[in-house]
Amino acid sequence: MANTLMEGKKSQDWLNLVLAICLFISPWIIGFAAATAPAWNAWIVGVVLGVMALATLAAFAEWEEWVNVVLGLWLIVSPWFLDFMANGYAMATHVILGVLVVAVSGWAVWDFRHPHAHA
Repeated sequence: MANTLMEGKKSQDWLNLVLAICLFISPWIIGFAAATAPAWNAWIVGVVLGVMALATLAAFAEWEEWVNVVLGLWLIVSPWFLDFMANGYAMATHVILGVLVVAVSGWAVWDFRHPHAHA
């Protein structure tokens, strides 16, 4: 059963890695690379999220998932804090990916704290 739980966490960490890559390339793909604040936010958070996902894939630690939750929450609120909510594409990208990161990381934390739920 422990192996099954670790596989579940691995899939969540792979999802976070994919989300990190999507976030990192989003300024070019979605078309907001010329907008400094949202582009740099996407690149920096994308790199940090990717590093955290790789670290968690190497050796799971609950705190790494909590860092990912905080990164996801930052993505959700960053359009207002960095004042790019008028850029609809950048704002939607950050909010949607932020919600997905929070959901996936929260799911990993919930799985870790409730191992009996898989029985």
